[in-house]
Amino acid sequence: MSKGQLWETKPLEFWTKAKELRQGWQNSIESKNKVVGQGNTNYHADWAACFPAVTIVEDNPAGAMMASKNGPFARKCRLASEIRGWGREVCGYQNNCWGAQFLGYQDDGSPFPKRQFVVPIPCLCDQHAKRGQQVRDFEPVPQWMIDMSVYLGPRDAAREEAMIEHRAWCQLRQINDIERIFGQAFDDEKLYEMIKASNQIEKYARDISVLMATTKPTPLSVKDLYSVYTIGGLTKVDPEETVRFWKLVRDEIAWRAENQIAAVGNERFRWIETHPPSWHFLKYYRYMENYGAVCLGSQYVHRITTGCLERKPDGSVDRREMLSYPEDTPLITREDGVRFFLTPDARDPHHHKMDEYIRPYALNEFADVFQADGAMLALWRCGVGCTFTRKEQAMRLRKAGISVLHVEGSQPGDRTDLDEKRFLEQLDGWMDSVGLEKLED
Repeated sequence: MSKGQLWETKPLEFWTKAKELRQGWQNSIESKNKVVGQGNTNYHADWAACFPAVTIVEDNPAGAMMASKNGPFARKCRLASEIRGWGREVCGYQNNCWGAQFLGYQDDGSPFPKRQFVVPIPCLCDQHAKRGQQVRDFEPVPQWMIDMSVYLGPRDAAREEAMIEHRAWCQLRQINDIERIFGQAFDDEKLYEMIKASNQIEKYARDISVLMATTKPTPLSVKDLYSVYTIGGLTKVDPEETVRFWKLVRDEIAWRAENQIAAVGNERFRWIETHPPSWHFLKYYRYMENYGAVCLGSQYVHRITTGCLERKPDGSVDRREMLSYPEDTPLITREDGVRFFLTPDARDPHHHKMDEYIRPYALNEFADVFQADGAMLALWRCGVGCTFTRKEQAMRLRKAGISVLHVEGSQPGDRTDLDEKRFLEQLDGWMDSVGLEKLED
């Protein structure tokens, strides 16, 4: 038992299954029988899986895994990208993946899985729409854009409908073109099944987020959640198997919450982040546990799977109500399916829900929901969307009594400008400022 331990801890039992599924996805993108595309599809309603031999690779998990597993190789990749004209202000995820593409091999020496088409998707990070450019320029492959049209202000039903129709047109055109170019027949029935699975996955993931937020001690830390949150979403896995996996995780976390099995046995300080961590330096989570401090996560990780959580009038925590089609909406045609997973909400572009940027106190609400004592807000130098409004958010959090620490670095997938020694010293200073000393070292 560690010093100051208050609650029992226990290894996560779903961990083995998570590694198995993640490796299965890696094997699928390296298969010579697959048509490999790069881009982002809806997180759980993975329309690409409705083609018999199409699989999607997304830069975020691929670049993050590269940074986490093999720092020297990731640095080599970024150098290969930089000497071809892509500067250090470009997202580390992209430079890692582009560099491996230039080198022609992955960190284990296996051939780099060439992309046969690309689908850049606009997002809050300003460089998302450029993600396909280098892939397309490297080899002449088809490229499609998904326009994520959005508007602000009061709801305008006519404007909303027009935007959703445009998004649906983009998606349907892409599906039709893939059928024509690659000779792949799209399975409409599988799309309907996938949408049903997606709804169930989101419910399980939301249960996990609520349990993390409302339970003291929290049964799961974000370091462990980061290891699984992309499964079935950014890393594509069979929908039925994904449903079973997320139910397995939800059931285990519910049991841990009920029996006070803690993620950190000496929890006494809860903190949140915004956006992903430095993937090459995840040890700082464990370092903070020496103070009895546990990270509950970020809007980034929880919204990818669950949408926005909020505190209800009765004090409970659940998903914020947003425009959506009823679950029993008839799905008869391909167009029905595409519109359903796009949702009818033109002001809900992608997993961030524009919440953090449109609603000034969204981060305060997030801190309240997760019962946070502190917040670490990174000031990344790559991807302006990742740092927009950070200073203003810090002031609002401090006004609400939340202790805030800013750290600087290149980007989660790029270790170049993160001073690791200074980072740990900042964490020591932060804990000292809130009156906490290390329980163990």
